[in-house]
Amino acid sequence: MLTVLVDYDSGNLHSAEKAFQRMATETDAGQILVSSDPKDVARADRIVLPGDGAFPACRRALGSYGGLFDSIAEAVTIRARPFLGICVGMQMMASWGREYQDTEGFGWIPGEVVKITPADPALKVPHMGWNDLVIDTQAIAAHPVLDGLKTGDHAYFVHSYHFRVENHAHRLAHVDYAGDVTAIIGRDNMLGMQFHPEKSQANGLRLISNFLRWKP
Repeated sequence: MLTVLVDYDSGNLHSAEKAFQRMATETDAGQILVSSDPKDVARADRIVLPGDGAFPACRRALGSYGGLFDSIAEAVTIRARPFLGICVGMQMMASWGREYQDTEGFGWIPGEVVKITPADPALKVPHMGWNDLVIDTQAIAAHPVLDGLKTGDHAYFVHSYHFRVENHAHRLAHVDYAGDVTAIIGRDNMLGMQFHPEKSQANGLRLISNFLRWKP
């Protein structure tokens, strides 16, 4: 079993690699490999796409690695390999990103990535730090990656934009930041987490463990 963390120079992957390696060892989930090689992605059993920074820059960076996005898309949308997008890696699953300029996303989960606009002007943007997850009703018993997670469990966020889904069935969890902010999205073999599971202590490690055992 091979899980590939895609490296396209969009953020430091060290903490994510350590967290995935730890949970892979604990769950006997096989090898964790950080790679930018399309051939590694093509042979992966699971794919993780992290991302830090602005949506347009991350989208361009991913496209600058010849054949890398094509390998990801073929593995995920044709061969149905389990996929996890983290932070901007999740946002790029959208139809469009509206950060700085309109940028086309993957179009895997319909929606757009827009700036967070809290109703309380005292709340700062970026949304940074710990926040309590609210598991959406349709996801409570429906998604195995959420096994052991409940409303009120916290996760660590650092972002100024969030994913506004077109179909609320695709939103599995959100947080309250003077308004709903999408935290987890998913459909079929695809998942996305706006927060950083590798920095979210026990709750994040549980989610990583569940993903490594997930068989959509």
